[in-house]
Amino acid sequence: MLAAVMCPTDAQIVTNSTAGYIADSIREELDNRPYFSLYKDTYFAGGTVLGGTPTEYNSDVKFQISFQQRLTKSVLPGNTFLYLFYSQKAMWNVLEESLPFHDLNFNPGIGLSRYIILKNHLVGKVTMMVEHESNGRDGTASRSWNKISWAGEAYISPLLMAHAKFWIPIVDGKYNRDILKYMGISQAGFQARSLDDKWVLDATLVKRQGWNLNFNTIIQLGYRINHNSNQFIMLQYYNGYGESMLDYNQFHSRIRFGLLIRPHFFSDF
Repeated sequence: MLAAVMCPTDAQIVTNSTAGYIADSIREELDNRPYFSLYKDTYFAGGTVLGGTPTEYNSDVKFQISFQQRLTKSVLPGNTFLYLFYSQKAMWNVLEESLPFHDLNFNPGIGLSRYIILKNHLVGKVTMMVEHESNGRDGTASRSWNKISWAGEAYISPLLMAHAKFWIPIVDGKYNRDILKYMGISQAGFQARSLDDKWVLDATLVKRQGWNLNFNTIIQLGYRINHNSNQFIMLQYYNGYGESMLDYNQFHSRIRFGLLIRPHFFSDF
């Protein structure tokens, strides 16, 4: 989850073990990346409810900004990197009078990431992190929890990445004690790119608490605006609970259309 920006050289590192890449040179390439970079997807998208009549109360704009700051080179034990990261998500009721923000969610954290190099191939990454998420409100509208998380990514090819994450929750919010029933303790998914690098497809399933097959589903399709850009036209589908902290226990099924900004290789999740 705490990757540096993936650039075109990442695709070469994933597959190229015959052009002089060895484990040390791969680590050197990772060390030389920018310290400040994108983290999760950054997007701005508007949309409405599925399976119902759109109104000013169920139609909105959702946007997210996300970045990370690498604090070290790979000189820590186990060739790990230390990161600070931050994501912020907003639900904006642009059709209501005075255009109020319905909810703002803040997600800062710190973590250690280690890239996995096998037979001179970059094959994945594992991360352990401590993160906080809340909506910064008081009274009965306050929502808050903390997580000790473990995340993994497997670079199956330059066009496909599988990811998974699970966490130990520390629920400190007085008014969201049952949050695990709706936002769960694990998630998994994949990201794929087309051969011409024009299309990207992401799918993530968040497992809610319980033994039955109950998931929050996020599917995202993007079309790159031009070949040298990291900007995409995006279609996003959300189905389930926990889309925002304030409404974590309310079911939403929504489709949104907008602008997506992401790294040239794979983004985090």
